[in-house]
Amino acid sequence: MKLIVPHAGIVLLIGPSNSGKSTLLQNWIDSNSIKASEVASSDEFRILVSDTEFIDWRGRPKDESDSLFDEYSAISKEAFAMLDSVIEARCRLNKLTFIDATNLHADERKRYIALARKHHVPVLAMILDIPEKVLLERDEKRDNPRGKRRIKQQYQVFNREKRFIKKEGYTAVYHIKETADSELIRRTNPVVIDVGSGIDIIGDIHGCYEEMTELLLKLGYEQNSEGLYIHPEGRKFLSIGDVMSRGPESLKTMLFFVRHIEHGLSFMIDSNHGWKIARWLEGRKVSLGHGDEKIAHELEDYEAQNGPERTAELKAVLKDFLLKTPSHYVITKNGVPTLVCAHAGIKDEFIGKQSRDISDFCRYGDTDGFNEDGKPIRKDWFVHHKSSLVIIWGHDPKPQPLIVNNTINIDQGAVFGGKLTAYRYPEEEFVFVKSDRDYSGMPDNPLLEWEKNRFNPPNIGKFINGYSVITEQVGEVRVYEDIVKPAIDTVSHFTVPIEQLVYIPPTMSPTPAPSSLENFLEHPKEAIEYYRSHGITRLVAEKKHMGSRGILFLFKDEESAVKYTGMKTLGVIYTKTGRRFFDSGTESEIVKRLNDDLRAGGYFTKYETDFVLLDAEIMPWNLKAKELIQNQYAHVSEAALIDRSDLAEKLAAAAASNPAVEPWLSEYQQKLANAAAFKEVFQQYCWDVDSIKKIRIAPFHVLAHSNKDFFDRPHTWHMEMNRVLAGLSDLFIETEYKIIEDDASEAETIQWWTEMTEEGHEGIVIKPEMFVPKAEGKLIQPAIKVRGRKYLRIIYGMDYLLPANLERLKKRTTGKKQKLALREFALGIEGVKRFVAGESIERVHECVLATLAMESDPVDPRL
Repeated sequence: MKLIVPHAGIVLLIGPSNSGKSTLLQNWIDSNSIKASEVASSDEFRILVSDTEFIDWRGRPKDESDSLFDEYSAISKEAFAMLDSVIEARCRLNKLTFIDATNLHADERKRYIALARKHHVPVLAMILDIPEKVLLERDEKRDNPRGKRRIKQQYQVFNREKRFIKKEGYTAVYHIKETADSELIRRTNPVVIDVGSGIDIIGDIHGCYEEMTELLLKLGYEQNSEGLYIHPEGRKFLSIGDVMSRGPESLKTMLFFVRHIEHGLSFMIDSNHGWKIARWLEGRKVSLGHGDEKIAHELEDYEAQNGPERTAELKAVLKDFLLKTPSHYVITKNGVPTLVCAHAGIKDEFIGKQSRDISDFCRYGDTDGFNEDGKPIRKDWFVHHKSSLVIIWGHDPKPQPLIVNNTINIDQGAVFGGKLTAYRYPEEEFVFVKSDRDYSGMPDNPLLEWEKNRFNPPNIGKFINGYSVITEQVGEVRVYEDIVKPAIDTVSHFTVPIEQLVYIPPTMSPTPAPSSLENFLEHPKEAIEYYRSHGITRLVAEKKHMGSRGILFLFKDEESAVKYTGMKTLGVIYTKTGRRFFDSGTESEIVKRLNDDLRAGGYFTKYETDFVLLDAEIMPWNLKAKELIQNQYAHVSEAALIDRSDLAEKLAAAAASNPAVEPWLSEYQQKLANAAAFKEVFQQYCWDVDSIKKIRIAPFHVLAHSNKDFFDRPHTWHMEMNRVLAGLSDLFIETEYKIIEDDASEAETIQWWTEMTEEGHEGIVIKPEMFVPKAEGKLIQPAIKVRGRKYLRIIYGMDYLLPANLERLKKRTTGKKQKLALREFALGIEGVKRFVAGESIERVHECVLATLAMESDPVDPRL
């Protein structure tokens, strides 16, 4: 007898004591058919909780037998509680468990049936129907016999119950009369497939047959003489579902997948439209709408050309095909699950399992009733995704792939005139084909609705009490209530419009460790050593301009700005806190000048972009720091020079007659020199600005164009783009930089930094060559600033190099600053990526607001 068991679930062995349950299971363990850990035995759990397998109370006085019976009942109760806990844990983990117990009573069995349904795993029954005579004979041979009376009682219950077992709702029931004749066959998980030579996952096709075949050709598939699309490297393609309905050629598309799946060339998963058509083909009472009626029309045309008999055959083929499609697929790489494909989404606890509830969720996603138009109100199921598995889904059309919390939506509305998307795995690349037109004929095109609603103002209620942002680089970033409220107030009253506020630059940490060199607080060696300790050996050192951080969002023309921000403008320039950098008149003049220069140089045409987003330093420093310079630095330096000069003169006079005063004089002469150096440092960062010709802008990151972000480019590329921009406009200047890749280049860079900072320049920024640096899969500091000895006077005070002061400063901690820098860096990347992908203002704004909120978190501002 062949006993077929699934890859996971519960297998109940049902039969009186001595029916051979444990022996059968042990034989399977010995033959490596099952693992010992897959057996949950009530006897073993009794031993586990009490050191006792069985208590024999027969032939004892009543008081003793009653006490022993109570003890055995208590042991059994604890044993089954632990047994059930282990079985439930294994169900959660999608494991197979054989329950070795008598399971004679319906209530016991119903408990396990309910457990299986709760965790969406199958439950099977194996009934061991052994004659009573054999049971009694076996009992006599046991080390701990149960007794004739007990065996007969169990057999009586078994005989009464076995006729009802088949009706209790098992996935399968096996009636075993002779265990020696049984053969165990284990099924693998039908929803798990190996990535093999690669899989190309295709979004919602909806009958767009021409776009589908064009996409396959673009992916490298070739059509053979039989009309099958085969990849020369052995890759396969997988449909995310909804290959039919709404579009022009549903029948042709479905038959395409029937053939390719039969030949082992492709896969397809269940979907809401597929399920509806399958039930309609079954003859169920189904109302065809939302484009499903087009399939009925196609079949009518088919019948008119081919007759009712062939049409009936075709319907049967399609029905069987659609009903067999799984709710989802789990893709493994080297035997490890890494990717999940589901039509409308999936909960983490559903992955790798199958049930009606799971199928419904995968078809429709998480919904909350219907709106006034009869459409489902969709909930964001993906915010609850916690595992590292990437989930690919469709169902809900978006203009661009939506990447949120390790999930990727690849339904770009091909049938609505959008794009048909493929996600290449394991390459993690997107490939698109533009649709010829909107085939749906629907008045409420979801892509147009998305575009119309993209600029809707954010719902402040989502943010006011704190919230989380899921980023690609560091995962979840929590933004707490106490820091988000000041940021909301800032955005409400002081920043540029949120439609233009798409990026806030991250803070930057100084060297993680203080310099080991005497008379230095910061030195390039510590920054270089930090990166080398993380296995990064090729670095870029960029000159740090002493100006103010500015973001330039420059458009090709006003029409382009309307498309991306809903506002007519040529651009905006704002500070690292989101405030407008210049007054409106100056900003308009600068933006117009830059627009003229970039257009004259063919920048927008050459790079096929509607905008450029730049992270830059804008000089001179006094453009934004005028009040700081006048009220703090200038005042302090003048006061120090006057006071220290006066005191030094008096000490010099006193020292002429009293040599004991000379150490004090020497100290104040040094402090006077410190004050002079302090004044010299900040003054060279300032100059008069009587026109925009005196303004200098040093862009060091080209963050994005309208069609792409550039976080995947090395910093050398960004420096080259800096040179290109400087060649197009006199307002832009180049940034000096050096490559560090060996001892010689390290020494050259340190010498460059030394000379530069001794002249009073601020210092350098050392970065890994790649924009997003990682070590062992984790993000590390994207940049480290190394400031010069002179410049640090305006940060830590003119006397910071005095031995006692420097010793104290070298004990500073940068841990919080570093963590802040990583979070803000991840938020900045996330926001720009979302903007370029065409996501809503609210989705972009949650990243920007989070970065502004992080700046409210108290960290030593001198770091």
